[in-house]
Amino acid sequence: MRIDVEGVAFSYSSDETLHDVSFQARAGEVVGIIGHNGCGKTTMLRCINRALIPNQGSVLLDGKDTADMTRKEIASEIGVVAQSTVITFPFTVLDMVLMGRFPALERLQKESGKDLEIAMRCMRATSIDDLASRPIDELSGGERQRVIIARALAQEPRALLLDEPTLHLDINHQLELMELVRKLAREEQMLVVFVTHDLNLAARYCDRLLLMKKGRIVAAGEIERVLTPENMAEVFSIAAEVSYDNRVKAFTVSILHTLPQTKA
Repeated sequence: MRIDVEGVAFSYSSDETLHDVSFQARAGEVVGIIGHNGCGKTTMLRCINRALIPNQGSVLLDGKDTADMTRKEIASEIGVVAQSTVITFPFTVLDMVLMGRFPALERLQKESGKDLEIAMRCMRATSIDDLASRPIDELSGGERQRVIIARALAQEPRALLLDEPTLHLDINHQLELMELVRKLAREEQMLVVFVTHDLNLAARYCDRLLLMKKGRIVAAGEIERVLTPENMAEVFSIAAEVSYDNRVKAFTVSILHTLPQTKA
């Protein structure tokens, strides 16, 4: 699996949210998108899975333009975990996860034993198998988030788009989730694009980063090339350093203090 974003621009109104964005992501890697609120991170994810239609440019899945694909075809390739998911009916956890099997089913076809097996495997992977019979409206925010992630995994996608997936999770579940994401990329050759505000999670678990500001990519590449003191000062108005920690075999970000914000 390979995703190519080529010259994508998008506007919600007269204000252009994305400006000529281009990047590639490949199977087996975790690509992080970081930047301030409103810089276009979520919009970029929504353009990739065609929840939003770019004003210009294209998104290719293995060389095929998503503009030429049906919603079901895209859903069979890409799983999405949105920043917030509205659920208005008290489905059980198992029912919610089984909904991820819909792209693999024909119209009116019911789930098979195989579909149930896949759903249970995804619930075990996200540590919610003991919640299978619980109504989702009785769960905590963190538990709900893990259900939504399990539902995306149940699609058996080749690519996974995650928009702030650790936002409502306790620290131990944040680390568990990111370990799972990295394992999926390494062992299952899944392509993962991950939006986050947490610089340390990005530095620890991503293979490459895209740093965005005002709808543009201002830096892209390996962790130490993107999270430079200069880039962090420019985008986040912080004095910070990145270093490699041999204890966790990953990069970590040390934030020293804030800086005066520059004018737009």
